[in-house]
Amino acid sequence: QARAMLYFPQPSTRTFLSFNNACHVLGIRTSEIRDPATSSEVKGETFDDSIRTFSSYVDVIIMRTPKAGYAAQAAALMDRIPRPVPIINAGSGKDQHPTQALLDIYTLERSFSLRGGIDGKVIGMMGDLKRGRTVRSLCGLLRNYRDVRVVFIAPAPFAMEPDVKARLTAAGIAWSETEDLGGTLPELDALYVTRMQTEWDSENESSSMDYGRFSLHPGNIGRLKPEAIIMHPLPRGPEIDPAVDSDPRAIYWRQERNGMWMRAAILIKIFRIEDRVAALASEVPPAGPDPA
Repeated sequence: QARAMLYFPQPSTRTFLSFNNACHVLGIRTSEIRDPATSSEVKGETFDDSIRTFSSYVDVIIMRTPKAGYAAQAAALMDRIPRPVPIINAGSGKDQHPTQALLDIYTLERSFSLRGGIDGKVIGMMGDLKRGRTVRSLCGLLRNYRDVRVVFIAPAPFAMEPDVKARLTAAGIAWSETEDLGGTLPELDALYVTRMQTEWDSENESSSMDYGRFSLHPGNIGRLKPEAIIMHPLPRGPEIDPAVDSDPRAIYWRQERNGMWMRAAILIKIFRIEDRVAALASEVPPAGPDPA
């Protein structure tokens, strides 16, 4: 039976629970460290030694760290040792969140499945784009689609970083920036909203966000297309009024659930058990009609 290590020294609800439950769905046993104070790191053990220790007991390490680059460092270490195990990046500082991007792309694909897919769509991203790793990773995957246009909606202090915009330009993806949410809403096929990344504040920078201009609520949601969708990686703050939840265009709770299944798919791929899963699925009788 496969074993997984969930190394989450950075706080998490959705990513931790979705990975943990994805493991359970697949029959993978889990161990976890969520507080470095409970590990030998408090005794001075190095990050590399901790990761190598984990690899002695498990078959995959799923890690979320407050510092960028640690997942890549762990993967490089695995390439140098006799018993390497796969490393899954479940969030790396302000830099990347690749499994979130995969579930976001899946959510977009499913939502646009009857409208030609993601190609040709206008995707808005609003909020703390400067420090939000979810939007950085999502921009990376959007480079694989044709005629997509990305609109960054944020006040100047929280604008998307130049490196992301440069990569979009190099991939031929059109992008623009604006602080006019109301004027932009009618042209969007999807609006991806993010919270203020308060955990990265050094001088209470998040307090400068004007939610009167950068939030979605019953007063402006009517400007969105009837077939548009609203996404959010959660948790949320004032940037989306809970009253929006009942709007059929708000799909962030479905997006959240997609996370467990996308992460199960990642584990299935890593352990190369696609055939076993397909065989099991073929034994499940088709679902009957929904009850009246």
